[in-house]
Formats: sequence, structure tokens, C-alpha cells
Amino acid sequence: MIRVLLVDDQPLIRGGFRALLDAEDDIEVVAEAADGGEGVALARQHLPDIALVDVRMPVVDGIETTRRIAEDPALAQVHVVILTNYGLDEHVFNALRAGAAGFLVKDIEPEDFLHAVRVAARGDALLAPSITRKLIDRFVAQPLEPATGRGLEELTNREREAVALVAHGLSNDEIAERMVITPMTAKTHVNRAMTKLRARDRAQLVVLAYESGLVTPRNP
Repeated sequence: MIRVLLVDDQPLIRGGFRALLDAEDDIEVVAEAADGGEGVALARQHLPDIALVDVRMPVVDGIETTRRIAEDPALAQVHVVILTNYGLDEHVFNALRAGAAGFLVKDIEPEDFLHAVRVAARGDALLAPSITRKLIDRFVAQPLEPATGRGLEELTNREREAVALVAHGLSNDEIAERMVITPMTAKTHVNRAMTKLRARDRAQLVVLAYESGLVTPRNP
């Protein structure tokens, strides 16, 4: 059973998502919150698999909610998925940097929404290559000063190569083809790199790759 926490300040939105999720045999909504502060408290109480969090809320917004969940070791297994009306805007970008596993636009088709919840519950980032490339475009437009490498010295050469390819928007299958390895081996390299870099998911791995200087917008 996939346990879901809904965090949105609009009751109608929460009600619609709850009705859709509760109709599924393998998904259960364990709690609802109208603001981020309450959402974090309920996450600690219920330990859901997924927290669906509206990016724009009064009191405590979705970015701060994501940050609090991501920084709490007790909530390491909670995957935050950002809900937005606006696509990949600055708020969503900052939420991904704060530790969100991905994002969904609220006008998503019901079947795609349910599929996305199941994907997130497996621990896979909700970032298609096209979305990853939009993140890269943002780095190109607004390059950041490289941060000190966080555990990069622990990566093997193959893991560094895999991370660089993730940061350029490649899927595991594409990484496998580029590195001439099996998709399972590619996934293993990526997962080990995530563990060593303490990245919660693939989305955060992309951000870390750029912020650490492992990959730069000028490095194709």
C-alpha cells in the first residue's frame, strides 16, 4: 500500500486528489494538511511514502516544506512531489534544489497522475529527460558558482561518468548505451553515486552535479 500525504491550502484541490487516490486499491491517503508546517508535522506522525506538496502556500510554502522534510533523517523515506499550476518556474526549480523528487502540474490527466505517484513511491525521480534538460537550460541561463565537491572524491571514474550523463538528461538506457554497459549496471552506478553524494533522488543528483562543478554548462 502506497501511503500519501496531501499538503495544499485549497480544500477542493485536496478533495479532488483524495477521491482519485482513495479509489485505487494500492494507494491510501493517510492525512491532509492546509499548510507546510502542518504538513511536516503530519509527515513525522504518519511517515508517508509520498508527500504531494503545493509549491505556493501561505505561512510555510512548498519550498520550505520540502527543505524541512529533506533535512529530517527520520523522514528520509518520504518522497516529496511538488504540485504546481505553472510548470517549471523558479519556485519549482528551488524546490528541486531543496530536495523534491520531482513535480507535477495540477492539470495532469488522472491516469498520468496515478502513474506518477507509483513511480515516486518506487524512489524514481519524476523528471523525464525533457524536464532534466530544462533544468540544464536554467543552469546555462543562470550559472551558479561551483560549490565545494560533496563526496566527489569517493566516486569511481565510472560513477562520475554516469553522474555527468544523468546531469545531461540521459536515461539509464541511454547511459548504458553511451558507456557500453547494461542498463542494470548503469542504474547501479547511478544509485551508488546517489548514496555517496547523499542525494535523495535523481533530481537532486542533477543539481549536485552542477553545483559541485563536476559538470558545467560549458561542458557538453
